[in-house]
Amino acid sequence: MSKVTNPNSQILIQNSKSQIISSFSMAAKIQTSFCFPSFSIPTSKPKPYLKSFTVSASKSISGRKLRAAVIGGGPAGSSAAEALASGGVETFLFERNPPSVAKPCGGAIPLCMLEEFNIPHHLIDRQVTQMRIFSPSNIAVDFGKTLKPHEFIAMLRREVLDSFLRSRAHSAGATAVTGLVTGLDLPAAPAAPYTIHYTTNGSPRRSLAVDVVIGADGANSRVARSIGAGDYACAIAFQERITLPDEKMAHYENLAEMYVGDDVSPDFYAWVFPKCDHVAVGTGTVRSKKDIKMYQRGIRERVMPKINGGKVIKVEAHPIPEHPRPIRVKGRVALVGDAAGYVTKCSGEGIYFAAKSGRMCGNAVVKASEGGERMIDECDLRREYLKPWDTEFSTTFRFLDLLQRVFYGSNACREALVELCGDEYVQRMTFESYLYKKLAPGRPLDDAKLLINTIGSLVRSKVMETRTRTFIL
Repeated sequence: MSKVTNPNSQILIQNSKSQIISSFSMAAKIQTSFCFPSFSIPTSKPKPYLKSFTVSASKSISGRKLRAAVIGGGPAGSSAAEALASGGVETFLFERNPPSVAKPCGGAIPLCMLEEFNIPHHLIDRQVTQMRIFSPSNIAVDFGKTLKPHEFIAMLRREVLDSFLRSRAHSAGATAVTGLVTGLDLPAAPAAPYTIHYTTNGSPRRSLAVDVVIGADGANSRVARSIGAGDYACAIAFQERITLPDEKMAHYENLAEMYVGDDVSPDFYAWVFPKCDHVAVGTGTVRSKKDIKMYQRGIRERVMPKINGGKVIKVEAHPIPEHPRPIRVKGRVALVGDAAGYVTKCSGEGIYFAAKSGRMCGNAVVKASEGGERMIDECDLRREYLKPWDTEFSTTFRFLDLLQRVFYGSNACREALVELCGDEYVQRMTFESYLYKKLAPGRPLDDAKLLINTIGSLVRSKVMETRTRTFIL
């Protein structure tokens, strides 16, 4: 792949900094501020989404469009770049890996994402209609009895999905830059641009000046570090891709398995997810990252009769953020996807929330800039991106955090979780919420019964655990 796909883009890169500084300076001369601008340090505790407010006599950009850089070409970055380019913003999409590089990921996406993001069905490896969850004592519960005939969980490979989404962003007008971003210089003055430093194909360091930066560069985000976005706890996921003999692969034709227990993870679950011609076997943990290989041996032992004779074709590991970052918007920089910390606890789901946050952020920039015709500021990003995101999804994230705290803390609680998963009302509520990304409305009577059953399951599991320990002693 060439360094930049647009034939005029090298000229843009060379001249962009002077153009942006000139445009900023013109706007700054006629700008009237009635309070601290977005890059200042507030003197008192700010209100959410309104840390600063600037009224400008004019924010129009003379002779060019708003210029944005999206760092990272995964679902978050590609979705942001597509939205920006389609909306009239001059967009540069940075991705360091070629399209064929495999991405370590379970690869499950909800049904609503296929329609919402126009994902073609030929990208799907498997349509999972059966889920089976195994307790620490290996009690199995089939989790999928309430699925309707047209409902399924789509399983795909990230390298396939990412390549498709990047190509679509390029088709929308985003300029592809294949390179590693090595630094981000923040504006030295209100009228100054952000400067992206990057290398490509072993060449000397290059630079690109832009108005807006969207960080979609994963859990170890360089963009987040550059703006001082704060730290967050990260889990580590470890996964092996294993080819199986045909008769054993047939077992996973439309079946995905989840395993819980101290032997496979102290605070998460392990999985066997089917792909096109292999299965992904993996686990994750946040509390005991140094022991991740021990937990991987644990899941291999649990599933050995089903994968015996298989061949490991790839070993993967990657960090998973455990909660949103303290700062997700600063100045004219916004974080999306894993860089922002948008991965749910309990389920570990991140693909949908990555793509959704990227699109919402891209659309927010387009709206605030009036199609790339005017400059934006931090207030715009908070109002058009951050506030709508938190309004729509913060409850979901908090609820799944609560579930993980209740059910993943001990084997007794995990036994209770698996017992509850056999309840059809639990299954219906779970799949409606997962497949369509909305908390399903419950029925008061059924909710009351569920609460009683939950308490009963937890009590029974605790009693059984106590008796088992006494027996062993």
